[in-house]
Amino acid sequence: MNYQNPTEQGYYGQFGGAYIPEMLHGNVAELHQQYLSIMKEPTFIKEFKLLLKDYVGRPTPLFYAERLSAEFNTNIYLKREDLCHTGAHKINNTIGQILLARRLGKTRIIAETGAGQHGVATATVCALKGMECIVYMGEKDIERQAPNVARMKMLGAKVIPATSGSKTLKDATNEAIRDWINHPNDTHYIIGSVVGPHPYPDMVARFQSIISEEIRIQLNAKTGSELPTHVIACVGGGSNAAGAFYHYLNEPTVQLVAVEAAGHGVNSGMSAATTQLGKPGILHGSKSLVMQTEDGQVVEPHSISAGLDYPGVGPLHANLFQSGRGVFLSATDDEAMEAAFHVSKTEGIIPALETAHAFAVLGKMNLKPSDVVVICLSGRGDKDLSTYMMAMNEGLY
Repeated sequence: MNYQNPTEQGYYGQFGGAYIPEMLHGNVAELHQQYLSIMKEPTFIKEFKLLLKDYVGRPTPLFYAERLSAEFNTNIYLKREDLCHTGAHKINNTIGQILLARRLGKTRIIAETGAGQHGVATATVCALKGMECIVYMGEKDIERQAPNVARMKMLGAKVIPATSGSKTLKDATNEAIRDWINHPNDTHYIIGSVVGPHPYPDMVARFQSIISEEIRIQLNAKTGSELPTHVIACVGGGSNAAGAFYHYLNEPTVQLVAVEAAGHGVNSGMSAATTQLGKPGILHGSKSLVMQTEDGQVVEPHSISAGLDYPGVGPLHANLFQSGRGVFLSATDDEAMEAAFHVSKTEGIIPALETAHAFAVLGKMNLKPSDVVVICLSGRGDKDLSTYMMAMNEGLY
């Protein structure tokens, strides 16, 4: 099975497709017909690569974490996506999509955001290219991610709160889709993860695949082999994981480890561990694994990290889970917090709360001294300082 490329209809195994209202059919069809040919244009490739280099700061380093490696008696490398401009991997995708939108003649950009990193990355590229930017964000997330909200506004974006449901990422996505239905002609929706109707999961995965493209080159230079034994990444919708896994999807010797948010515990009723709790269903335009009740109502997820607080998972990841190609683990809020402080004090890197989930599973894996483990350090922890400060003030760390 080729795990990289979906079918013509956008399916990875049984997951994917485009389940959209009639009003959006034209937009999605236009994207579907043109995205691959635009992305293959020499002028597009040249502009995309130049911006990744001179604006984003790529390639990002692959850092050997000496103290963590000694602690776990293995070889741990960190792919430093936290060093990208704006502080996370999200900018890789928004650069690609803004260039695509301009070639499609769009003048207005909308986006959804949870942790705010995608919102900031979207606002950034809209400022760069002089385009109108509207970002939908759950009211709850606006409160817990105040620094990123301020950054978006400073960059010229209009941030609109989603006040329905759990007031988090799912609800922000609903509002963004509603906006798109009302503005089908002039608007491009920059989806921030490998979710949504085809071609979004494939398009976002391709833009993020620069992560694993670089890992192969950098690891070869450091170890003499392009292939690690493990690649670990946190998964909400799953764009950083898709990027870190992409060029290893068809390399069966590389174990792909996706780490979901268990919240207060997988079976606590306050979790976002979709592959453990979900079943096939439709969410935000594609068929995937979705946390839902017996009668198909979406169950509200919970995670301390806004970026993982999502009741679904991208169809690429759903297929990796169901086929057994990927190993899906989970980490609780407490485990992620503990890992965040531990990595900060061990390697001098404060990770985003989302990323901390990836570090939290190191002790749950039977790693050998000869193993080579790459962790996608997807974002920096500045945006989560208020949460970290609260924990310190309570004397927990």
